[in-house]
Amino acid sequence: MDSIISSGLIGLSMAAQYALISIGFTLVFGITGVVNFAHGGFYILGGYLAYALGHFLGLPYVVSVVVAMAATGVIGYIIEALFVEKYVADHLATMLITLGIYLIMTAGVITVFGPEPAEFSFPVSGSLRGPHFYIPYANLIVFGVCTVAITAVYFLVFKTRYGMALRAMADDSRVARAQGIQPAKMFPMAFAIATALSGMTGALVTPMLSLEPHGGEAILTKAFIIVILGGLGSVTGATVAAFIVAMVETYSSVYLGGSRGALVLFVLVVLILMFRPQGLFGTVARKA
Repeated sequence: MDSIISSGLIGLSMAAQYALISIGFTLVFGITGVVNFAHGGFYILGGYLAYALGHFLGLPYVVSVVVAMAATGVIGYIIEALFVEKYVADHLATMLITLGIYLIMTAGVITVFGPEPAEFSFPVSGSLRGPHFYIPYANLIVFGVCTVAITAVYFLVFKTRYGMALRAMADDSRVARAQGIQPAKMFPMAFAIATALSGMTGALVTPMLSLEPHGGEAILTKAFIIVILGGLGSVTGATVAAFIVAMVETYSSVYLGGSRGALVLFVLVVLILMFRPQGLFGTVARKA
């Protein structure tokens, strides 16, 4: 009983992390049609920025996370405006551009910080213990912060005029343009929001896991699985799929082992996609 409850609580924390990283990925695809292979790079960049600000400048961890989030958002805005925007209609070109950006970011991190993992640890230790459960305080804090961030994204997307414009671009870009919505203004901001969420997740999560230059590859793979399962372009789908993936991953890893747990996850994803190829909340075909 203790392990069931504790694993579930940790799984919820993982679900919030996965949702935050995946929402940005699916947001960019839904609005611009771009599969951003640099998304994992911004995750790692956020972690290294938070590490550098705390380790070299002595800034508090909270301030480091906020600055890392803002910095990755600004960098994402610049990259979209300078490199992605002019090729946004050419999906193959944007995939190659974002892949190249990821490789440049990884090489830059290795050049500055070296190839070995950085000694980056979460500033809060210990665990909350109760009847039949325990959960590290770090997981609780990250769960709370990610939940607030996800709620803020939902408010932005579904309750504001800017969010209405974003969803209009995702639903039918031609009609949105006819209504006066300008992609040149919307696309960079959407990219900035996504990269800021990715950088924030990296700054929060890498102290609990590991901060190393190639860590973005694993997180990009996980985000890709989640957004496909949830339905490419669906923010709600990414959130629900993140919960499913995290809980399956947590319980199968605890009771079956790491390799078998990964196998169970992939089998489940394949079975779901056999019956719903468009994903849980996706549409049959994305409108141009």
